[in-house]
Amino acid sequence: MKTYKVGIIGAGWIARKMAVTLGGMKGVMRYAIASRSREKAEAFARDWQFAKAYGSYEELANDPEVDLVYIATPHSFHYEQACMCIERGKPVLCEKAFTANARQAEALLKLAQEKKVFITEAIWTRYMPLSVKLQELVNSGVIGTPYTLSANLSYPVGNKERMLRPELAGGALLDLGVYALNFAAMAFGADIVRTVSSCIRTDTGMDAQESITLFYRDGRMAALQSSMWAKSDRMGIISGDKGHLIVENINNPSSIRVVDSDYNTVAVYYAPERITGYEYQVYASIEAIEKGWLESPYMPHAETLRIMRQMDALRKEWGVVYPCD
Repeated sequence: MKTYKVGIIGAGWIARKMAVTLGGMKGVMRYAIASRSREKAEAFARDWQFAKAYGSYEELANDPEVDLVYIATPHSFHYEQACMCIERGKPVLCEKAFTANARQAEALLKLAQEKKVFITEAIWTRYMPLSVKLQELVNSGVIGTPYTLSANLSYPVGNKERMLRPELAGGALLDLGVYALNFAAMAFGADIVRTVSSCIRTDTGMDAQESITLFYRDGRMAALQSSMWAKSDRMGIISGDKGHLIVENINNPSSIRVVDSDYNTVAVYYAPERITGYEYQVYASIEAIEKGWLESPYMPHAETLRIMRQMDALRKEWGVVYPCD
């Protein structure tokens, strides 16, 4: 059985989380880490037992031994770095948000298609077993006909540079709101006929917290909230005419509670034991590479593009602009 050598671009906290994950997985190797600082890369490699440390991202992309590249840098760098990897024939698992805007996403996916190289968005919830279970439950009739959904994800991260700076594609939407949008998409689909939203902006013009309501053609409605100032309960609740589902932590679901029309809990589904939850997107990437797929069925390219366009439209309405727009 082949051991997949994984390279990571970027040596921040999310890269450390992936390093922990890779260390507990079977069939993968913590192979290479790249940072703009060779010293930082070497320290990371020592701390996490990576075989190679590179002081530039190009060096990692040029390494013929790398089987899969995980891009763990701020949103504003994803397009350029993913294109560089694709040009060199390297399969890519690119952290969310996939790019800074839909124009970049379209160009990147077009390039990957032309070069016949696999790429997928690392929106980890899409790949988790409990997310698949959620879709089954929504469609099973256990809560009757689903009509409303509420979901929120907020963390007090508003002091971080990447959240505040337009040139880093900052704001709560691409960092946190993207999870609420994906949660709604997994549960209610994409047939949205109207969106009503508002946001509060920072002094730098980035969205600090927002409220988004999606109206669907079949009469369903999703109310979503995200904030870079607050710390929320991270709950997702889907309500039907015969009960509701309560999802604990839409970002990294730990359980789904089924509640009937008399408010009795009739079933609870728990996430299986896991390393961090990141392993599912890595295994899905390996599955796609081995089968010769250019995208993963868990997060199809069309869905990545749709949500990027959705976020572009929201930002346009709010007046949140990035230099790359």
